[in-house]
Amino acid sequence: MPRILAIDYGQARVGLAVSDPDGRVVFPLRQVAWQTRDALFAQLLEVIEAEHIARIVVGYPARAGGDEGLTGRQVRKFVERLARRTTVPICFTDEAHSTEEAADRLREAGLSGKALTEHLDAQSAAVILERYLRGGELCFEP
Repeated sequence: MPRILAIDYGQARVGLAVSDPDGRVVFPLRQVAWQTRDALFAQLLEVIEAEHIARIVVGYPARAGGDEGLTGRQVRKFVERLARRTTVPICFTDEAHSTEEAADRLREAGLSGKALTEHLDAQSAAVILERYLRGGELCFEP
């Protein structure tokens, strides 16, 4: 059954989360530390195939006033490169404060320090995916 993949893109690490086939439950999948683009995209394409992904949602750092900012441009470039490698539809959804929310959840679960850091990006991707599933109309092209 097809699933949705959420990506929390970062310059050093990328967090991944997936939905269940019905799009009701979200699971933090993994955090990918990457050195080269080719290695990152190879890992992403492996996940897309293994998890039977039908849609990709990427967290986008929307800014007040419509200014894209450096991080927004980096995310857009990443998505453009990913789109050249897969036919799976990709969209953006606002990632505002997703990292803070993810950190709060992990602290509530008893994680701190290195353990929190090791799970933070995947949990942030899960927050992004939950937001998308709750209100798919928030999906947009910046």
